[in-house]
Amino acid sequence: MKIAIGCDPNAKEEKREIIEYIKKKKYGDVTDFGSNDPIYAHTAIKVSEAVASKEYDRGVLICGTGIGMCIAANKVKGAYAALVSDVYSAQRARLSNDANVLCMGAFTSGSKERELFVDAFFNNEFIPGSSSQSKVDAFVAYDSKRD
Repeated sequence: MKIAIGCDPNAKEEKREIIEYIKKKKYGDVTDFGSNDPIYAHTAIKVSEAVASKEYDRGVLICGTGIGMCIAANKVKGAYAALVSDVYSAQRARLSNDANVLCMGAFTSGSKERELFVDAFFNNEFIPGSSSQSKVDAFVAYDSKRD
């Protein structure tokens, strides 16, 4: 699996920890899209475009709360970003929503929590034909009509 990751300047250390954790768990090859741009939207868009284009399989974004990264990521057609603050949400992001970008807060979660979120996001897959299929189909159809 190819994984794109980025953050804002507030989350450099958290990003480094997550990269190390992803490598340790062998979830895939990680490419760092940076952390120095104070305009977090730039990094979020780069990561999301890489995922939406299918050059990368999944993305991970981190800022202070994760909110801004998530909003910016979801502006990219084909990017389905989920802000998670608990393990259940991280699981459901994949299982129920087929999210392809994980967003987390550096100030709102601890390092062990973020590791659990990463585990839940990378260890779960959307199940085609599940009861969530029609819901995912609806937002994908809407998304495909956007310019």
